[in-house]
Amino acid sequence: MSMAVYLDHAATTPMLPEAISAFTEAMSVVGNPSSIHSQGQQARRMLEDARDAVAEALDCEPIEVVFTSGGTEAVNLGIKGLYWERGRSSEQRRRILLPGGEHHATVDTAAWLEDQGAELDVLPLDSDGAVIEDAAREALARDPGNIALLTMLTANNEVGTVLPVSRVATLAAARGVPVHVDAIASFGHHRLSFRSLRADGVSALSVSAHKIGGPVGIGALVLSRATSVTPLLHGGGQQRQVRSGTQDVAAAVAFATAARAVTADLDRSLERTAALRDRLIAGVLDRVPQARLRGAAPGPGRLPNNAHFTFPGCQGDSLLFLLDVAGVSVSTGSACQAGIPEVSHVLRAMGVPDDEARGALRFTLGHDSTVADVDALLTALPEAVARASRAGLSARSVLGA
Repeated sequence: MSMAVYLDHAATTPMLPEAISAFTEAMSVVGNPSSIHSQGQQARRMLEDARDAVAEALDCEPIEVVFTSGGTEAVNLGIKGLYWERGRSSEQRRRILLPGGEHHATVDTAAWLEDQGAELDVLPLDSDGAVIEDAAREALARDPGNIALLTMLTANNEVGTVLPVSRVATLAAARGVPVHVDAIASFGHHRLSFRSLRADGVSALSVSAHKIGGPVGIGALVLSRATSVTPLLHGGGQQRQVRSGTQDVAAAVAFATAARAVTADLDRSLERTAALRDRLIAGVLDRVPQARLRGAAPGPGRLPNNAHFTFPGCQGDSLLFLLDVAGVSVSTGSACQAGIPEVSHVLRAMGVPDDEARGALRFTLGHDSTVADVDALLTALPEAVARASRAGLSARSVLGA
């Protein structure tokens, strides 16, 4: 098998060479950033310089950047922290508003809170995977005094549709409802300004380093100065009494390096990636005419690195394995659910029938993706689809016998 073509950047993207260099160099520095001796203060300066860089990339204030162990912790801290804090008042607020099709970090966090007494109000999606704003408006108008928070993606991690965060957040702000947004899939692939989102009513935003060429194991919750959350962890109160624990200086430095790199010339990068995405989409539809693009049409309503299809008569897992054998790495959806043979809850929320949703594949591009990578997929895909279709016909024939 030839060198694998990697088209699963939404799961994780390779570390940038400059991030690796910064990481390894920073790892040689000894010192706890909470210590007051000179070595500790050197580590502190490195950490705060990294915080400044991440803040600049996200257009927020450095004090608003709370480093976490990754995107999942950031989402948990944003949702649980807001929910618990809102429950400290004399009238406990129990309702959590969230769209269908959220990432499992959100879905499972909300489900856990439901077991503790929260009431989930799931907002419907349209056929592209976008939140139906009228439904959000109606949900916010119902018993607003009992709403703890609203949480939503900036863009869907599976089908790539950009969600109307600013408009929904404005509706929530008018009702005094705090908003958490999961920007993990869109950071580096969509222009983000927490300053602007905060003005619209967003209180907290989650991001992750390994989605932009940084290391696994660090992320951030961007938390408005005016927002209080109940912490998940208790210990030293190192970050605004919000997140305790000795901070990982080397990981923060590498995260900052990746954040600088992906935002240095973002417009040109997005244009390049969108051109590759459009080549991929056009090529798939040309070579496999029965394939159906899911999510928003190519353009500003779709992440520039995402192409998501369903292939009638095929099983997504079969297609994934056949492409893997051909040297092309793709996914059937969120890597957090890998190995679990379930129909995508995102596609179900979009109204896609289960038999069609089972044939889903997601192709996602990154900083090292090339025209040759796209063309390698387009070369391998027709045979994979033909073989998966034959296997599907055989299985249906056995079941029908």
